[in-house]
Amino acid sequence: MNHLLSIEKRNAVLNRMSVLLEQERANIKAINQQDMGNYSGEDLAMEKRLLVDDAKIDGMILSMQQLASQEDPVGQIRFDFTHENGMKVTNKTAAFGTIMIIYESRPDVTVEAGGIAFKSGNKILLKGGKESLLSNLKIVSLWHQALEENEIDTNWVEYLNYNRAETQAFLEKPTQKIDLIVPRGGEQLIEFTKKHATCPVIVSGRGNNFVYVNQEADLKKALDIIINGKTTNIGVCNALDKVLIDTKLPNWQVFATELVAELKKYNVEILGDTAFANATQVPTIENEEIWYEEFLNYKIVIGIVNSDEEAIEKINKYCGGHSASIITQNDAVAQEFMENVDSAAVYQNASTRFTDGGQFGLGGELAISTDKLHQRGPIGLQHLVTNKWYVYGDGQIR
Repeated sequence: MNHLLSIEKRNAVLNRMSVLLEQERANIKAINQQDMGNYSGEDLAMEKRLLVDDAKIDGMILSMQQLASQEDPVGQIRFDFTHENGMKVTNKTAAFGTIMIIYESRPDVTVEAGGIAFKSGNKILLKGGKESLLSNLKIVSLWHQALEENEIDTNWVEYLNYNRAETQAFLEKPTQKIDLIVPRGGEQLIEFTKKHATCPVIVSGRGNNFVYVNQEADLKKALDIIINGKTTNIGVCNALDKVLIDTKLPNWQVFATELVAELKKYNVEILGDTAFANATQVPTIENEEIWYEEFLNYKIVIGIVNSDEEAIEKINKYCGGHSASIITQNDAVAQEFMENVDSAAVYQNASTRFTDGGQFGLGGELAISTDKLHQRGPIGLQHLVTNKWYVYGDGQIR
């Protein structure tokens, strides 16, 4: 049984980790190059996530420093009540216990997600993808060094070097108690985890995000936001996949043509619904199913709607429940849209690429949840807790 570590101990490990990452920078990059060399390279987004360069190590170090400086998420009082019989009843945040993180390809998750879960007082089980094995093992060895130097058992951070069959067996019959599983990766990984897990799973990482260009849109903003959402990073869940344009937008065909020309500069494959394709000569979508798809690629689908209601309905039908943005100068229309679109994050006149714990002021994130329990959107330190009731009496009986 791992007893809760004091906040001083937890912070000392995180601070030490930031120093070790800097010291081992050259080694981490060299070992990561071995992983890169072993990777077959058929998936562009995967390869991007696998690479560890100086910028990624800088990010890892910063996340350790920021986590160490944040207040303890455990033991925060959420509710206080004094019973008429004199009993004091308090509800406080508590650590889950053991959190398992299953992820693909991204060695930075070994640092950042591990760090968030550790700071929240949890024991961590890491199950990374085989493509990043050497990088992950190197980083876990630094975790162990940081723990040992602070006289803490290294089993607080454990790496499970399992293949698919072993992972499935572990999920179905864990050899140790697990309280929460967080899969970070594509839909297959999430489905696999949900199907076999015997404890709660936080589902994260599916996007299929929409931008709706309302009739009162500032078209310069619309263009910039769409280009930013689609082209800055294709392999992330907050990237943009779908655009809807209101037919009441004055000369919408002119804007449509401009948008297509701009996207083509970035070699984005553009597909349209019948009306959009007719107006711009882009290929027409083959069937409606494509509206459900998340592309993680230089590909976008653009369609036309006749009203705000139709836009809201279409987004709620097809989107992944992650992020949606309305481009409009009319605040009342924006508010109506934001209240009725069923996504974890809704925007007015801003890019969906901001749905991220760091950008939302959480100081990093463990995941971006599209579930409604127990927390939606970016899950930061302060959400990675459960709660517990503390009741103080002096002999009360009911």
